[in-house]
Amino acid sequence: MSTTTELLKGAAELFPDEVVTQAHVRHLDLPGAGRFALITLDNGLDHTKPTTFGPQSLANLDAAIDQVEKEASEGSITGVGITGKPFIFAVGADLKGVELLKEHSDALAIGKGGHDVFKRLSHLAVPTFAYYNGAAMGGGVEVGLHCSYRTVSQAIPAFSLPEVFLGLVPGWGGCALLPNLIGPERAVSVIIENSLNQNKQLKGAQVFDLGIADAIFEGADFLEQSLLWTASVLKGEIVVERAEIDRGDAWDQAVARGRAIADSKVHGAAPAAYRALDIVAAAKDGDLQAGFDAEDTALADLIMGGELRSGIYAFNLVQKRAKRPAGAPDKSLARPVTKVGVVGAGLMASQLALLFLRRLEVPVVLTDIDQERVDKGVGYVHAEIDKLLGKGRVNQDKANRLKALVSGVLDKAEGFSDADFIIEAVFEEIGVKQQVFAEVEAVAPAHAIFATNTSSLSVTEMASKLRHPERVVGFHFFNPVAVLPLLEIVRGEQTDDASLATAFGVAKKLKKTAVLTKDAPAFVVNRILTRFMGEIQNVIDEGTPVATAEKAIEPLGLPMSPLVLLELVGPAIGLHVSETLNRAFPDRFTVSANLAAVVKAGKRGFYVYDSGKPELDPEVAALLQQGDSVLTEEQVRDRVLDAVAQEIGLMLDEGVVAEAQDIDLCLITGAGWPFHLGGITPYLDREGVSQRVNGKPFLAQGVASVPA
Repeated sequence: MSTTTELLKGAAELFPDEVVTQAHVRHLDLPGAGRFALITLDNGLDHTKPTTFGPQSLANLDAAIDQVEKEASEGSITGVGITGKPFIFAVGADLKGVELLKEHSDALAIGKGGHDVFKRLSHLAVPTFAYYNGAAMGGGVEVGLHCSYRTVSQAIPAFSLPEVFLGLVPGWGGCALLPNLIGPERAVSVIIENSLNQNKQLKGAQVFDLGIADAIFEGADFLEQSLLWTASVLKGEIVVERAEIDRGDAWDQAVARGRAIADSKVHGAAPAAYRALDIVAAAKDGDLQAGFDAEDTALADLIMGGELRSGIYAFNLVQKRAKRPAGAPDKSLARPVTKVGVVGAGLMASQLALLFLRRLEVPVVLTDIDQERVDKGVGYVHAEIDKLLGKGRVNQDKANRLKALVSGVLDKAEGFSDADFIIEAVFEEIGVKQQVFAEVEAVAPAHAIFATNTSSLSVTEMASKLRHPERVVGFHFFNPVAVLPLLEIVRGEQTDDASLATAFGVAKKLKKTAVLTKDAPAFVVNRILTRFMGEIQNVIDEGTPVATAEKAIEPLGLPMSPLVLLELVGPAIGLHVSETLNRAFPDRFTVSANLAAVVKAGKRGFYVYDSGKPELDPEVAALLQQGDSVLTEEQVRDRVLDAVAQEIGLMLDEGVVAEAQDIDLCLITGAGWPFHLGGITPYLDREGVSQRVNGKPFLAQGVASVPA
């Protein structure tokens, strides 16, 4: 038994529930180029269950390579190809198996096992070809990199090395092979930049343009064309020429660019990007085996670290929990929605109208207090549809149809008499919203659902003066509406199951991540962020310099600093939410006099960007009234994290959401909280903050950490 077989057999025993990929070998006669062996990766399931590489799957590929290796050495085949099932090439290692690993040696076996199998493709006695026919990620990309040649389908929707995004490195050849194939600059873009840019995917044409693939063909007859191209290569009619790689200063500069990208995204707080860049840097001398060995070590170290476990936890939240929202009623209770009403025609209301229009493709009608506002709202939607048309995202017929479906009226009776779902996006004041719903109830049909986009006000209080408060539900979007996936669905005290089920049904059609929350002040994201921001503002008000307070949070690796986030949200909105929470919880939420002064002065934030980077606005600095209590960065960080841990503990005690997992799902999808943190609760557990503040961790051992 070979060392590889032993490694994979041991790993397979640790992972009994693997969805196993078969590696089928068949033979073809290529025109004028002899007998050819084609390996097809297939797990026997349709394209909704992508092909992965667990230990048994790798063993199956290893056995297929045994067969073609023998045929190649005997001279009975002229080449070997590898491709995938319809729509899927392969999407890498099976993360469900990685989660189960408890020992460094087991993690090392996964890395070495993958390398030992894949690199055999580059050592065969005949040329090897990878045909990227469908989605390819991680190990799916890497198995192709070990081949002599690659083709790619024009129709591929997703191609990436997402490992750094999850807290790993491309560990089956990606870090060593890719820069030696396409150069370090392009490799850094794929491995680091795209991965840290919310796991950006490449399309087929980009894969070809980068030089990863040697040829590109249409999806309809991709394999047939790839095989004809292969025959031409084998006959010598086509010679693939690749650009020479610059192994001088350009290599070092590319790695330095990668480090700058990593610093800007994770601020040194997550190791994966830096480990990947170390391997890319070392790959400059072209020693591939040394690179593979370094990948094995990095992979094992990261698998046994907190970042990957948090990354997998976050991935599972977004891919699985988000699709089955905790506490959602039976979907059979949902009512059909054939027309949508939007109260308001300002920017937020117009964004909502556009979203409902594009996803539901039903009539959408806006109302407001005067014709000018109504016209402006409808005009915004039309202009956005024209932009989609200009980008080729919709064709002329669809653009015309969508424009015809949106309208605006002043009279709510005219607009809403046959609407099934009516959402308000008016001024954030309880009296205004109560009046709006009273006017809507007077003209809307009895079955219509009333939704509020409030960010912090009580849904129960909003519905309290209606004849039928049971049909009011919170439907809180996050800005920008088109980008952030989260939708907090709030159940008021009298909201019934049918209304709630309809809200969840609409959320699914909108392609939003819906999380059910109790009707508690500011719900989930705004409550946590306001406590977080409030503590930052408190330490500034008490005397800590702004720069120190901001720098203290860098080790979390957040996408932006607290005061830049405040600028994005808007100081006036931040102040309003802090006032709402101060009324509800005066012992924990303060209203910063300095923030109030900034809002009163009409400032849009604390910073100016004259030099291209944020610097404290001198006019804001002049407004600040500070005490004389100056904290260190560590003291600020401890104070902020303690406050957040306390607040989350209280929210869970109050039943604001079902579990800590829902807190994390909200922060990841509604506030861009980093995947590598797993949201917030795994980080608080890992740093010991949860235990210090609440006397217990938020998550059980093994949920977002190495199993006991």
